[in-house]
Amino acid sequence: MALTPEQLAEIKEASQREYKTKRSVAPELEEILFEPIPVLDHGFIRVVDYMGDDAAIVQAARVSYGRGTKKLNEDRGLIRYLMRHWHTTPFEMCEIKFHVKLPIFVARQWIRHRTANVNEYSARYSILDSEFYLPKAEHLAAQSQNNKQGRGKLLVGEEAARVMELLKSDAERCHKHYVEMLNLDPATDGKLEEDKEGLARELARMNIPVNFYTQWYWKIDLHNLLHFVRLRADPHAQYEIRVYADAILDVIKRWVPHTYEAFMSYRANSASLSAEGLAALKRMLAGETVTQENSGMSKREWEEFLECIK
Repeated sequence: MALTPEQLAEIKEASQREYKTKRSVAPELEEILFEPIPVLDHGFIRVVDYMGDDAAIVQAARVSYGRGTKKLNEDRGLIRYLMRHWHTTPFEMCEIKFHVKLPIFVARQWIRHRTANVNEYSARYSILDSEFYLPKAEHLAAQSQNNKQGRGKLLVGEEAARVMELLKSDAERCHKHYVEMLNLDPATDGKLEEDKEGLARELARMNIPVNFYTQWYWKIDLHNLLHFVRLRADPHAQYEIRVYADAILDVIKRWVPHTYEAFMSYRANSASLSAEGLAALKRMLAGETVTQENSGMSKREWEEFLECIK
């Protein structure tokens, strides 16, 4: 499902339209407003609309704090204070709406973030294009031996070639059968045989693999968007959703630069320790030899602790 001629015309018209407004705007975000940002082989994100900026966060915080906060008169410092101390409500005052094109299996991960408003392309009403995701060779990996939801070493040679052949041929065959069940001419979406109605779209779609692309509009407030990015832009997240989160992170940087800076300092590039981890670190700094056996941590906790402090 590439952008249709109608969507492209709508984007062009929206990009050329100008409004006089008293609302706050983010100049760097305005530069990319409506424009598709490519992700994966056929996907994209694009900002459709937004409300608020860094100043809106500061404004909301000062209202909630009331008197005695005039000393926090520097927006950047206040935003960093809010982020550092997990005062999340002011960040909910900003919202953003994306148009996203993504593989169905990525969408099923994405939808687990239930704090957004979503409206998805419906295959009950419309016909799906033959457009599906195929991973690049560097992302074609075997199941990890120590991580039940991760990837291990790369597949190579004949094994990799066979997997790619299966992915491509299965997707093409399923879409061919999908069109056949609908009794459609693939070139025109017209009926092939007038005396055959074809299967209902809402039933024919069950034959479509989850690497096919879907589209949706996704609206979310900034606090919950940061939570989404913290989980999905993490190196441990699945690559196919991580690249979308990385693209969104760049949008956040354009939209609310002070918030982006604070987020990178106190969330993305920070670490938290358990009570046992903090105690072990204090003992280490005091010159004591600490091992997993005397740390009070499980083997996995200990490994994560060492990874954190190394």
